[in-house]
Amino acid sequence: MATIIVGMADWKVAKGSDILTTLGLGSCVGVTFWDKAKGIGGMGHFMLPSSEGYTNQNRAKFADTCIQDLLVAITRAGAVRANLVAKIAGGAHMFSGAGAGNVLKVGERNAAVAKEILAELKIPLLANDTGGTHGRTIELNIGDGKLKIRTVGFGEKFV
Repeated sequence: MATIIVGMADWKVAKGSDILTTLGLGSCVGVTFWDKAKGIGGMGHFMLPSSEGYTNQNRAKFADTCIQDLLVAITRAGAVRANLVAKIAGGAHMFSGAGAGNVLKVGERNAAVAKEILAELKIPLLANDTGGTHGRTIELNIGDGKLKIRTVGFGEKFV
């Protein structure tokens, strides 16, 4: 069993009994895919909701391209798209202050876009731990599909 770190603006795919983890989800969102039948999972950690208007950027930085690229990678690794289920966490409101309108509600927008994309892709969203004002760290156990969520000030839970 190996623990594989997924960095910010990154995604990874793993098999068997490996664990995928990402640290420091504030306004960022961690999205996971899991295929129980094939024992394959994937995790992405994106920072912004849309790649529109950006060129020559890391595609994993944006919800739209990160989720699409992760889907391609996990199916290339042998997962069956019809078997996939998703879980997401993060999307906290980490910035406040006067005039903190939509520009600073990045976390809320990240979570909303992730849900929209998963619905469009017809991938069931089994767990959603988003929002609030606290950071999270997540671990996806590829062996059983459980997502451990450690939340600053709130402990940990499994979904």
